[in-house]
Amino acid sequence: MRRPTIMDIARAAGVSKGAVSYALNGRPGVSEETRERILGIARDLGWAPSKAARALSPGGRVGAVGLVVDRPARSLGVEPFFMQLVSGIETELASSGVDLLLQVTDDAGAELEVYRRWASERRVDGVVMVDLRVDDLRPEAVRSLGLPAVFLGGPDGVGGLPCLYTDDGAPVREVVHYLAALGHRRVARIAGPEEFVHTRVRGAAFHEAATEAGLTGAYSVHADYTGEGGTRITRRLLASAHRPTALVYDNDLMAVAGLGVAAEMGVDVPAQLSIVAWDDSALCRLVRPSLTAISRDVAGHGRQVARMLGRVLDGDRVESEETPTGELHPRGSTGPLVGHPENAVTSG
Repeated sequence: MRRPTIMDIARAAGVSKGAVSYALNGRPGVSEETRERILGIARDLGWAPSKAARALSPGGRVGAVGLVVDRPARSLGVEPFFMQLVSGIETELASSGVDLLLQVTDDAGAELEVYRRWASERRVDGVVMVDLRVDDLRPEAVRSLGLPAVFLGGPDGVGGLPCLYTDDGAPVREVVHYLAALGHRRVARIAGPEEFVHTRVRGAAFHEAATEAGLTGAYSVHADYTGEGGTRITRRLLASAHRPTALVYDNDLMAVAGLGVAAEMGVDVPAQLSIVAWDDSALCRLVRPSLTAISRDVAGHGRQVARMLGRVLDGDRVESEETPTGELHPRGSTGPLVGHPENAVTSG
């Protein structure tokens, strides 16, 4: 059916187009009785304001905010972190009638192009940005485009944009000392992409804590957050002559994949191998043994960053905010090492 217009309302009400405009926009120029009659007719006809028209008016908004995720599309649909984050953002936006426009890209250049297109076409009022990179070009890009933005990450490297950030180092140090207390000396971290700032922050904390705990066999390898990447690297690590006795993964998807590889190779978890996942999720709790994990309120972060962007769009001065640090939740995938680490049986 054709979308009803202001002219349709004017014909039905027997008034001018200007009178309808006054009534719909809450401006003086018509009596209260006429205003209520016009609003009732608009409701009956199913009229809704055009976002495109509102965007053309001075200070108008389109009623949408954007989120670009530069990750493989195949992993985005199964990665709990982004499902929880989007859920939190959507929950906050729903109360104000604002839509979320989600775009998946395959590299940093494509992401910048999305921002340029959104800005030129007035597709969104502002954006939430994630996965802060080393020497990130996005803060300057959105500023030059006049596109309001809030970063989930930081606080360093965001170019003065307001951000919602977390101390990623503290939970990593807690995990390392926890594993050392259980008797582990060869600990490997399966990290995310090296260009992400949070990957480097966690890496620095991991190696600092390993030195403090006397773990001379601690090291990091980088993966891509996918189950396939976690499987491939875990298989290689567990087949090595000096295999690690504990693995710390940068996301839950890789950790679940790693648990499957351990079962495939006959490595008992947790007697011969302990596993820790970053970002607790239903996946961590449903597998057996359930995965020890670092828990954060990811949906809460989504709601909070959406509120911050809303205040930016309202013209408020918005300061960066810090969220509580993640909490370690020990479960069945970690435990004391059976026997001396140097006597662990190798596989493969």
